[in-house]
Amino acid sequence: MHPRNRYAENPPDFSLLASLYPDFGKFVSFPPDGTRKRRRGRIDWTDYNATRQLTRVLLDHDYGIKWWIPDGQLCPAVPNRVNYIHWIADLLSSTPVLGNENERKQVIGIDIGTGASCIYPLLGAALHSWHFVGTDFTPVALSWAQKNVEQNEHLTQLIEIRKVEGNLMAGDGLYKEMAEVQKIVTSASECQVAYNAELSTAASLKEREKCHVLFDHKKMDGKMTELGYDTSTQMYSSLKEDPMNVSQVSHKEYNGPLVLCGIVKEFEKFSFCMCNPPFFESIQEAGANPHTACGGTLEEMVCPGGELSFITRMIEDSLQLKGQIHWYTTLVGRKVNLKVLIPKLRRMGVTMLRTTEFSQGRTSRWGLAWSFTLPERNCLYNNIVLQHASGRQCISFILEGLPRQCRTDQIFQALTQHLEDLGAICQVDISSFSISGIISQNSIGQDMHPPQKQRSVCSVEKSLVSQQQVLSDIHKSEAQFNVLVFEQAPGTLLVKACLLKGENSSAGAFSVMCKSAEQMLKKYYCLKS
Repeated sequence: MHPRNRYAENPPDFSLLASLYPDFGKFVSFPPDGTRKRRRGRIDWTDYNATRQLTRVLLDHDYGIKWWIPDGQLCPAVPNRVNYIHWIADLLSSTPVLGNENERKQVIGIDIGTGASCIYPLLGAALHSWHFVGTDFTPVALSWAQKNVEQNEHLTQLIEIRKVEGNLMAGDGLYKEMAEVQKIVTSASECQVAYNAELSTAASLKEREKCHVLFDHKKMDGKMTELGYDTSTQMYSSLKEDPMNVSQVSHKEYNGPLVLCGIVKEFEKFSFCMCNPPFFESIQEAGANPHTACGGTLEEMVCPGGELSFITRMIEDSLQLKGQIHWYTTLVGRKVNLKVLIPKLRRMGVTMLRTTEFSQGRTSRWGLAWSFTLPERNCLYNNIVLQHASGRQCISFILEGLPRQCRTDQIFQALTQHLEDLGAICQVDISSFSISGIISQNSIGQDMHPPQKQRSVCSVEKSLVSQQQVLSDIHKSEAQFNVLVFEQAPGTLLVKACLLKGENSSAGAFSVMCKSAEQMLKKYYCLKS
């Protein structure tokens, strides 16, 4: 949980909330044993009405937000949503929006698919006074989002609810295509039963082949023609090859309501966009978790291809809009999808890429953010690019298999401490995970220790001592270097160091210093080294 999240060290006290909100108190119970649980109370997380009441009272008690949603709409968990808001605040703090002073001060975000809850605009406006545009396309979502804004008069001037007009698919749109796929699957099942019946009576191989031809060209084609389906389509041909292979006809390209292009106006600029995408490919998959009851409609939870196709569309839109939105961000429900999305973003030439993990109870989500703009103060990045182009030495290494509880800032602090132990003078920027350092003749040769965090449990390795002696022997003058730490994916960091200034002999000392840092970090932090 984000360290600024109010629930990180102080989870909700259900007992207190029950005494203040009688409607919520009906859902709170007190176990017979366990002092702490008995004192704070508990709720049934599989009861939709209980979780909806909890969201209502947390927003009112902790954020001064009046809120409600109708039955069946997606009910947001407040601590998770607050995590996302804090993470965006960190992104904006580390890389401010370019422009004049007024543009920097006025933060404007766009919430893709804000839903009936309108949770992100309400929280962002309440916590940071951010301006928001919340988009959606269903009448229920638009109506209730507007109601939730209007009953919070102190936030109404900050939030606009915008209707999504248009669809990426011709005709009746996404759900017409889903209905067509369902027709094929149903027809295939019916034809397969008839085919199996005829096949069971076939005595010879020749008769079986005749059944197969009959199934393909007569029964299947005839049935689909009756349903009014075009039997010349590629989707139908794929199914025909293997009638029971439903995955072959699942439409993986996103073709639903507009995402960003067509919503963001030509003259508009936003500080960020955020999105809780439809994570699932089917409503059955969406309801597979027996431990929660968050509700959610088909439009909120499902799209062909699931979150991967939706986020891919969002990435494609960002390539068109580029600098109109400073930070593009989205939640990702499956970690494996990051392995597809991150390389795609790198191929598109994004200038900044960030990931993070949100964990709450049994649920984990990942945050993915990218940008096409360079921060005004990103001098370190520019220096590295220039020095690399001029032939200066750059060294990089990857840390893989980092444990889940190990944060990027912990690794960054350990790296800084180790460089200082080797005699470097470091100036750090924790917001961008960058180090500007100098190795001077006077500073090298001091006693070296392992990172401060590990001193009580680790001993100094002889190899590291010998490396410092090499540094002392080789180094003859001041050398300037920069180090950047990038989070490539959850559990994976890229460390890139560049020697910016120094005599030729400094290259050897710089190389040994980097190798020493790599060995230390892999030894103490990586599960796989």
